[in-house]
Amino acid sequence: MYDWANSAVQTTIITAVFPIYFVKVAGAGLPEGSAIQRLATINTLALVIIAIVAPFLGAISDYSATKKRFIAAFMALGTLATAAMFLVNTGDLDLASWLFVAVLVGVSGSVVFYEALLPHIATPAEMDRVSSAGYALGYLGGGLLLAANLAWIQKPEWFGLSPEDNLPVRLAFVSVAVWWALFSVPLFRGVPEPRATAEPDERLGESPLRAALGRLGATLRELRGYRQAFLMLLAFLIYNDGIQTIIKMATAYGTEIGIEQSALIGAILLVQFVGIPCSFLFGALAGRIGPKRAIFLGLLAYTGISILGYFMTTALHFYVLAGMVGMVQGGTQALSRSLFASMIPQHKSGEFFGFFSVFEKFAGIFGPLIFAVTIAASGTSRNAILSVIVFFAVGAAILWTVDLDEGRRAARQADAEARGEPAGQ
Repeated sequence: MYDWANSAVQTTIITAVFPIYFVKVAGAGLPEGSAIQRLATINTLALVIIAIVAPFLGAISDYSATKKRFIAAFMALGTLATAAMFLVNTGDLDLASWLFVAVLVGVSGSVVFYEALLPHIATPAEMDRVSSAGYALGYLGGGLLLAANLAWIQKPEWFGLSPEDNLPVRLAFVSVAVWWALFSVPLFRGVPEPRATAEPDERLGESPLRAALGRLGATLRELRGYRQAFLMLLAFLIYNDGIQTIIKMATAYGTEIGIEQSALIGAILLVQFVGIPCSFLFGALAGRIGPKRAIFLGLLAYTGISILGYFMTTALHFYVLAGMVGMVQGGTQALSRSLFASMIPQHKSGEFFGFFSVFEKFAGIFGPLIFAVTIAASGTSRNAILSVIVFFAVGAAILWTVDLDEGRRAARQADAEARGEPAGQ
């Protein structure tokens, strides 16, 4: 249900409505390309912040059994900033920028600790299915709210709203904050906090800050012992760069080339509802051909999407590409999450998902940064859309080298040693 809750941020704020509002309203009057360049830059800033703090806070959450508290803290930051977007209007570029940074930090930070719960609530055999189901429910939840937002943005008179001062769009931002907070309740009420497990050289009850620093240092030294998990992180860093760039820059790119706002938001809505069955199907497909091969299929599809995106000129083209993205987006990301979770020690999941977040956020840094640099150099976004193909190709090549069985054996051995069991038991 937390996928359901925070996906409203992904759809309305990060992907569909706010980027268009940022370019056309908050950035009104700026030269062509300037607002989208600012959007790419603030994406980078927010992700750098999370990349810096995530491993440290993840280690604290493992040691002190506070994953749910960290979820709540980051969610509070994000929901308050999302609700405050109601204040953004024509020309308020600085306010829009800082609030967007706060929302990105809030949602990205909370997801670090949410994803760290996965190996505690699902067996290794269940992880692909559970992770994929989470993404599917996320598509459904985010899609339902986006559909409601689209209805009152396009037909405000049906809801007794005035279109003046961009009121329907600003109310959409408030609705995301309410949705996010409301549907987070099942996680806090129904999911138990994983118990803390001390490392062999630790004692529970010591300073969490000191323990976190010690754990991070030890993990950095021991990464060679989790070589397969590290290779998975490296592959994910690279190919997720392309995925995140397409997610975050698609509607801004479509706006720049002249596609109508209604078509852009409608296409994003299409992604959500195509993604529901396709995320479930990817989970089933992983059970048949393995998660690695299923991810390869997704990356191949993304390569085709990038090529077709370069030639896109009409709303119909955008709808076709949106359908293709919906078929592979959720499944590719869900299987990446579960594949990594199966190769890490369960008792250090917060710390390892902190590192996962670092790699995920740095992936989100390079793509928008290249987008901004390419626009500055060439004056158009079309050339930038092709640059993401190299991320899919290189990421797939590294993923090919990952030995899943070896990675899973290393994780099980580390958990056994933490419980004081003989190696290999």
